[in-house]
Parts: sequence; structure tokens; C-alpha cells
Amino acid sequence: MTRLSKASLNALPENIAAPRDRGAIGTGIVHFGPGAFHRAHQAAYVDRLLDHDPRWGIAAVSLRSAGTVEALAAQDGLYALAVRDADPRIQVISAHTRFLGPGDSAATLAILADPAIALVTMTVTEKGYCLAPDGTLDLGHPDIVHDLAAPADPRSIVGWLVAGLAARRGSGIAPFVPMPCDNLASNGAKLHAALAAFARRRDPALADWIGGEVRGPSTMVDSITPASDAALYADVAAELGVEDRAAVQREAFVQWVIEDIGPIGPDLASVGATVTGDVAGYEKAKLRILNGAHSTLAYAGFLHGHVSVADAMADADLAGFVDMMIREDIMPMLPAVLGLDLDSYRAAVLQRFRNPAIVHRLDQIAQDGSQKLPYRLGDTLIANRRAGRMPAHVVAAFGCWVAFLMHRVRDGTPIIDPASVALVEAANTPDPAMVVDRLLDVGLGLPVEVAGDDALIAALKIAATRAFREELAFVPVN
Repeated sequence: MTRLSKASLNALPENIAAPRDRGAIGTGIVHFGPGAFHRAHQAAYVDRLLDHDPRWGIAAVSLRSAGTVEALAAQDGLYALAVRDADPRIQVISAHTRFLGPGDSAATLAILADPAIALVTMTVTEKGYCLAPDGTLDLGHPDIVHDLAAPADPRSIVGWLVAGLAARRGSGIAPFVPMPCDNLASNGAKLHAALAAFARRRDPALADWIGGEVRGPSTMVDSITPASDAALYADVAAELGVEDRAAVQREAFVQWVIEDIGPIGPDLASVGATVTGDVAGYEKAKLRILNGAHSTLAYAGFLHGHVSVADAMADADLAGFVDMMIREDIMPMLPAVLGLDLDSYRAAVLQRFRNPAIVHRLDQIAQDGSQKLPYRLGDTLIANRRAGRMPAHVVAAFGCWVAFLMHRVRDGTPIIDPASVALVEAANTPDPAMVVDRLLDVGLGLPVEVAGDDALIAALKIAATRAFREELAFVPVN
């Protein structure tokens, strides 16, 4: 079958939205991590922007694997976005102009130094920022150690951004705006601090320049984006009449909240992004309600034999548990946010989870739990305990994570997590209470602050034991 490309655009069915008449576009944005979420989310916003402002094409940079950028390059940057919802549709996205992989270090540095680049975005997951549990740069992280020793050949996103900023400072060029788009609380502030900390080890003057001249907005992004699979590729080929090996899918709901720091280059508000002074409010609601519920469904759903989010939500007991967790443990600890009704948001999130057109696998959501849970559930746990409350549903959710780890080790199934070695060591025992102690000792998953909270630790141990024994894992400890 013919591959999707600019040459095949005019042969696509007329009902498929595609940039058939778009002229040449420039490159004004660099994006690190052009995986499915970026292509379904940020690139879709930029694609709409290019219809009236062609300066903002995206240079896609993949630091770890060349597969995605090679697939995009083979298709002239074109790919299908399949929106899976009550009103399904497919459109062709054409937002990317350049494609750089692990072997393109010189070209990557050159484009970061290009004055035409105003914005550098990234979706590299929480672990990609090389942060310590307290949110500061982990100077002992192997990639950071490497990048400080070999700054001209970076491995980490922090190393790359500092290399690009150093090149611009050396040439007298204004800095680009670094804008993280990962689910990390206060992501802009944490990235900015990490850049300055890294630069200070290289050159104090560079660190001062970054501290004074570089602006980095925090963001919040949201859209459920299942991994691309053979079924998606087959559906897209049937609709388009051409093969597309870079197709992505997501739900209809999409949200991009950006901190208002003044102009950042592209006018993303003009294509639907929310620019606000209270990203933290949106961020907390999303991380704690949506992401916290997602992780809970992943671990509790796994223990009860479910495969996808929609499957887990069809389990009335589990769906009811998650709803009560949001109502009783999460929402009372959230601040009011201007323009956001939390109860309506809760209802919308649960309805999105029930969407049968989105097959979002629980094993995908369950990955990297040691990095995700401190933000998704840990902050809610701490907020409740500081208020003198025992968040029984959140405690049960952590118990399900412990049981998940133990089942993985017992069954010999790999734990996909940057701390997998330590997690396997911690979970390699039939005693859930011991696993909780070990996780606290190594500071993984469970917030460090709870280490001296005897009542909470006891509740966590009971919850983990119940979950491991499959005694209604989602029933909270009273």
C-alpha cells in the first residue's frame, strides 16, 4: 500500500481533513520527545496555528530512539490523528518540519542556537528531567554526571537545554522559552531551577544569565492518548487508503493550560490553549483527580483482572470506589480555581474514563509508578494528614500499588520503572508490611514525609496486605 506523504495528500478521501493547500512553513519550535502524546496534543494545536501563522513548524527531536522521527520523515511529517469518541473522526496533521534522532547531535545543537527558534517544548515523562524526590536536580543521576563531564555531547533534556542556551548566550542571541509539557507539579519552575543548577556546575556566569534572562512557564496538559497499535494502523489505512506508520489516537477532550508569562512566540491561545495566572490550580485538579484516579484504576484494576480503563470502570464496585476517593479524599484538599467547577470536572473525568472507544491499557498507565505516585496520590495523602484526616481511599490505592509490585515479582514479570531494580528488591518478599517498610527506607513511591507517621504506616500495611491477598483490594481501611 502507498505510504502517506505530501504526494498522496490530494488522493485522500474528501471527508478527511488535511492540509492539502498549505504552503511552505518555517520552523519556530523545537520539541523533545515526539511520542504519541505530543503528536496527538501539542502538534494538533500547532497544526491549527499554521493555518494563519506559518512561522511555527516543529522540529521533532528524539534523544533515545530514531523510530518515530524516521517514520515521520518517511511521510514528509504527515500522520493521522484519530479522535475516538461518540463522534469519531480522522484528520491529517502536518506540523513538523525537521526530524532529528540520536545520531543528529550537531544538527540538534545548531537548531537550538537558531534565533528563529522561540519555543522549546518537551514531553519526556516525569523521569526525563532527572530530578531528585524533592524536585531539585539530581546531580548524581548518571545522565547528569555524564553531561557535566561532556557538555558537548548531552544525554539528558537538562543537558541539551543548557547546551542550547549556552550557544545562544555565546552568540548574543536571546534565549528560547523552555516549556515542559509533562505531568509534573510546577514543571516550569522545577525545570528552570534544574537548568540553573546544572549551569552553575559548568559556568556561574551562564547560571546567572539563565536565572535572569530565561523565562519558563509551567503548563498542564490533558488528553487520554492510548498507544498506537496494529488495530489503529489498520483502521487508519482503511479510512485514508494509504499506509500510515505514525498514526496516533486520542479522545475528543483536549486541554493545554499555560502560565501567563507574556509572549512566548506562538500565539497558542488563539487555537484554544488556556493562558492563565493560576496553572497550579488546574494542575492540582488534574494531577490529583484525573491522574490519581488513573493510577488507582491501573493498580486496583490489575489486581481484579481488568485490562483497560473502560473495563475497570465497568466494574461498579471499583468505579464507585474511585468516585468516592475523589469526593472524600481529593476534592476537599483542593483550592478553589477561578473558572473551574471541581464537581463538574470530577463527573467529566469519570465519564471520559468510561469511553469505550478509547482502549487505554492499565499496564501502560501502571508504568513508572515510583515517579508518578508522589504527585498523583502522594500530595493528596500529605495534604490530608496535615489536616488531621486519614484518606482511607488513597491509602487503599497505595496498597494496591504495593500488591501490584509483589505480583510482578512473584510472577517474574518485569516492572517498567526507572527504579525497577530497587523496586524488585523491595517487593521480593511475601510480606506486604515488609515491602512498605522497604519502600519507605529507599524513598520510592511513598512520600518521605510519612516516614514518621505511625498511624498512616500501619494503615498502609493493612491496605497492602488486603490487596495482595485479593481481599477486595479497593475497600478502604477504616
